[in-house]
Amino acid sequence: MIGYILVGTADLARAGAYYDALLGTIGGERFMEQDNYFIAWARNQGEVSFGVTLPFNKAPASAGNGNMAAFALDTPEQVNAFYQKALALGGTCEGAPGFRPEDAERGFYAGYFRDLDGNKLNAFCMVQ
Repeated sequence: MIGYILVGTADLARAGAYYDALLGTIGGERFMEQDNYFIAWARNQGEVSFGVTLPFNKAPASAGNGNMAAFALDTPEQVNAFYQKALALGGTCEGAPGFRPEDAERGFYAGYFRDLDGNKLNAFCMVQ
């Protein structure tokens, strides 16, 4: 159903470096880019991709309130490492990794963060 997700950026080179380092930790590689417009990453051709773009209308990029992209991972350890990498690269915490709801012992495990442009993202996995 979903083919790709794009988030806006004010600085394509800075966002590109951030996501090269972050998405590289889960096997994401640049597969498409257009100078001064967008960059896209995927793990495998044909799977859902993630990208950053300078807004087409030339208005300032802004993070959407209530918008979020989520990266599906396999284990809580992968979620923790991805979240920590996001913060180490300059992202900010929007909710430390853990189960949601917090008193659960299995189910939805996620860590929430914002990128350098304020876009809200998360890494999650399902724990049985």
